[in-house]
Amino acid sequence: MAHSSPPQPRSIAPRGPLTGTLTVPGDKSISHRSLMFAALAVGTSRISGLLEGEDVLATAAALRAMGATIERTGDGEWRVDGVGVGGLLQPAQALDMGNSGTSTRLLMGLVASHPITATFTGDASLSARPMGRVIEPLAQMGADITASPGGKLPLMVRGLTPAVPITYTLPVASAQVKSAVLLAGLNTPGLTRVVEPVATRDHSERMLRGFGADLTVEDSDAGRVITLRGEAELKPQTITVPGDPSSAGFWLVAASIVPGSDLVVRNVGLNPTRTGLIAALRLMGADITELDAREVGGEPVADLRVRHAPLTAIEVPPDLAPSMIDEYPVLFVAAAFAAGRTVARGAHELRVKESDRIAAMRAALEACGVPCEEYDDGLAVTGTGGGAIPGGATIASLLDHRIAMSMSVAGLHAAAPVAIDDASPVATSYPVFYQTLDAVTGA
Repeated sequence: MAHSSPPQPRSIAPRGPLTGTLTVPGDKSISHRSLMFAALAVGTSRISGLLEGEDVLATAAALRAMGATIERTGDGEWRVDGVGVGGLLQPAQALDMGNSGTSTRLLMGLVASHPITATFTGDASLSARPMGRVIEPLAQMGADITASPGGKLPLMVRGLTPAVPITYTLPVASAQVKSAVLLAGLNTPGLTRVVEPVATRDHSERMLRGFGADLTVEDSDAGRVITLRGEAELKPQTITVPGDPSSAGFWLVAASIVPGSDLVVRNVGLNPTRTGLIAALRLMGADITELDAREVGGEPVADLRVRHAPLTAIEVPPDLAPSMIDEYPVLFVAAAFAAGRTVARGAHELRVKESDRIAAMRAALEACGVPCEEYDDGLAVTGTGGGAIPGGATIASLLDHRIAMSMSVAGLHAAAPVAIDDASPVATSYPVFYQTLDAVTGA
């Protein structure tokens, strides 16, 4: 799954308002986890709405290599025949994670408590990302992990059975680290605990309970305490994956900034640990309405209607950071069109994503004529007050799908076209992004 396709340059110019209705791909976080938990269940699970992007397909390929049977049926549903907790098999070759940090970190957790050894590789972008924050707790549980210098890929995980249950307090807010420890805890006797001083997305907790794991969540003075009883027996499930709120974010911003837009984004997952962008945009004055609120597979879902509205600069509340960490790039784009100077801080995690998203977005916006100030944990962006940004630049996507899509949104209201040097990384999370853009703009 390594990202090896030739560069796909794209030029985005204004094309009028965004109108109509669209459906975003399935939630990436839930898609990864649904495959993993189904692979550890005994029996057949069925998954509909799965995100069929490169990252999730990398997870599926790795799980197949460790014994699970995973196939796509003719009607777009996925069927998974699991091996049971403790039943993972030794992979015959290295597991290629492509560009997917989520796949890597969560699967490291799975392998850590199984009696197998797995080598993880990835593309240039993933191989530059540090894995130390996952290595540390998994090593405490007994896994033997040999990483490249700086705690990076390629790395080898030798699992230990039985692994050692631990109580681990997250040093940084990270749903991936939390999930890696819980996944390792599934095949570990006793109680594995994760303490979260700052709450992060809770898809793992919700889904593990749905699959039959003995898992509790309690509030304490130290934060949320998630306790998992190991040697679990997971039961197969039928899962409907809601639309990805991170993918919806591009359309919420695009329709907010392009005059005349009136767009409905259907079936968006509104898990409260994922709605920070919507909260921030509403603070800026965005016109976003929830329609037909409902629950699907234990997750809150609604259709979102968004209409063009004048945006006003804000100081983004830092406590929103965990619930919108992947949406900061497109929030910076919204800020570029707001009246005043938006300050968004408290997002140190952006430095270690597919790219350094703080530096990358500053460079991209400044190249398009948008004044920015960079902090170690965020950006200040001075907006146009609703007018077009100058544009006219070629943007380096840095193998980062969110940089490519965010700056494509910026090009929809720019005086001169915004060029993306390589839009191919978009396939990792949103393969039909540009076709959808054509559809809602009548292109």
